[in-house]
Amino acid sequence: MRKLEKLQGKTILITGASSGAGRAAALEFAKYKTNLVLASRNEEALEEVKTECEAFGAQALIVPTDTSDSKAMIALANAANDWQGKIDVWLNNAGVLAAGDFDKTPMAVHEQVIQTNLLGYMNGAHAVLPIFKAQGYGTIINNISIGGFLPVPYGAGYTAAKFGLRGWSEALKGELSEWPDIYVCDLFPAFLDTPGIQHAGNYTAKVLKPAPPVYDPFRLARAMVKVAVAPSANTYVGSVSMLLKIGHAVLPELMTQITGLVMRRYLRSADSIALTDGNVFTTVDYGLSTHGGFGLPGEPKAHRKYMAGVLVAGMALGLYLMSKKK
Repeated sequence: MRKLEKLQGKTILITGASSGAGRAAALEFAKYKTNLVLASRNEEALEEVKTECEAFGAQALIVPTDTSDSKAMIALANAANDWQGKIDVWLNNAGVLAAGDFDKTPMAVHEQVIQTNLLGYMNGAHAVLPIFKAQGYGTIINNISIGGFLPVPYGAGYTAAKFGLRGWSEALKGELSEWPDIYVCDLFPAFLDTPGIQHAGNYTAKVLKPAPPVYDPFRLARAMVKVAVAPSANTYVGSVSMLLKIGHAVLPELMTQITGLVMRRYLRSADSIALTDGNVFTTVDYGLSTHGGFGLPGEPKAHRKYMAGVLVAGMALGLYLMSKKK
């Protein structure tokens, strides 16, 4: 607790702060009376988050920003630095999702997903690093997700961005090794109960849901707070996250086949829905909260986590044995 008390008065900048994990992070950091800079495209939602954070005793500045715009990100960094004279933590979190067959999803959508999910993070680091180097310290936290290791069939643009994020961040860590007080910290949460999938661009014509078990976004938010106090290069949030990473590392082709099979089976039975661009190109006016309503608040029950692990391991083993018979 004493370490967490050191957060008081720190300037924390959060992108994608209007809903989901970003909103949960803002509320969690607010408990320690931090100075919060809240960024997203939705100014009205940011005003709500600002009020909620100030109720905890934090100070908050909202800066409506599109992270895919590099000039806007420089303006965001400058606004934060001018406000408190420093930036202690920059949390890259804003992201979008588009689901659908690769060739049936417009290339403009794939491009925008990559602009937001990959270049948006790069824009953030590019904007804040001169400030960090000038003050001699600072922490960049990247919310990457287990999608940085495990491919998402029917989400090829998303996967391209997440795999790219992991590679870019590793390169940046090596580059900054001569700056001992500037940290780059990557978080790899498993599936979260947030509204993100409800906001997604959807070209499957089917209702989308996250794969169980889903985790409370406040679990990720607490991990973000912990990393801000004690920087760590890589943090896996949820035992399922590590399980999926290991599964793909050991049997990458089979795990890829499994993810495709699971997605196809789900889409065949899911309810129909109209095609939509979701929030890929512009903000939305619904579901702007921390949770998406896909599970009860709190941690996934242990038996569900172990069932998921056994299921993945069993499928991998089965496919492996089938491949050996051919």
